[in-house]
Amino acid sequence: MGSHRRQAASGFDRGAAVAVSVLSAAAAALGALPALAAPHDDTRAEVDRLYAQAEKATEAYNKAAERTDALREQVGAAQDRVARQQERINSLREALGSLAGAQYRSGGLDPSVALLFSDDPADYLDKASVLDRISLHHADKLADLQEAMRELAQERAEATRDLGELEKSRKAVAAHKRTVEQKLAKARSLLNSLPDADRAAYDRTSRSGRADLPDLGAAEPASGRAAAAVAAARSALGKPYVWGAAGPGGFDCSGLMHWSYAQAGVALPRTSQGQRFAGRQVPLSQARPGDLVTYRSDASHVAMYMGNGQVIHAPYPGAPVRYDPVGMIPGATVTRV
Repeated sequence: MGSHRRQAASGFDRGAAVAVSVLSAAAAALGALPALAAPHDDTRAEVDRLYAQAEKATEAYNKAAERTDALREQVGAAQDRVARQQERINSLREALGSLAGAQYRSGGLDPSVALLFSDDPADYLDKASVLDRISLHHADKLADLQEAMRELAQERAEATRDLGELEKSRKAVAAHKRTVEQKLAKARSLLNSLPDADRAAYDRTSRSGRADLPDLGAAEPASGRAAAAVAAARSALGKPYVWGAAGPGGFDCSGLMHWSYAQAGVALPRTSQGQRFAGRQVPLSQARPGDLVTYRSDASHVAMYMGNGQVIHAPYPGAPVRYDPVGMIPGATVTRV
């Protein structure tokens, strides 16, 4: 029988076998490694999302608070009107009571009998006619006031009911605000875990020092009140972002605008949505110091234009009032107050 010997492996075959072994080992090693961490960009995007949620919640809270305060004033005014009407009704009742008493003291006689025994029938008839007119007049006035009282009572009930609904809404917004605050705290913790360079890229340093002001150019405010608002906003540089606050110790974004223009004697709406329509819309290319710049389609953030492409604003929790580029958020709309 012929013998069958195994052929020796060629150099190529030996190399291929070694390569397969190395690749298998590498594959096994890669399979054992944990998944790579999410890119830092994902962390920053998540923080941006949470900050946007926070601003929307804050503005919703501000709007509910503003409506609640206004409705409280309406309810108070309605109660005052009711009290005044009640006083008038009481006075009329006293007058009508006096008339009724006088009629009773006359004996409550049948008019024909009273006329028969009257010393002066003509005088009696004149007095009776006047008495009838007075009674009818007071009766009409009383009916009018009673109808007004019914209307005011209805208004007060409706206003009180609306106030209750607004209080419920405000509490719901406040609860949502607490939830977002918790998310923000987590996001801030994630930001703090980033390398210093990445964190610095996100948390731009606030230029609140007088020696470190940006070049604002030579543009002039559109009016004296805009100039006064600009001066007020500059005085707030470095103040902290505070939920729902409108100064002077802290601000949210719309609170800073509201406070700054109040120093100029202008009563702006409290919310950024209201502030977007508090004046005339102008193109961004024509913006002047003191103009309001609102961002996003829902106007959930607002800043004040200061010149040379810079705005002042209260950015977000943990960041003080500061300067930033006007294009920091897409979709800017400019309003001249």
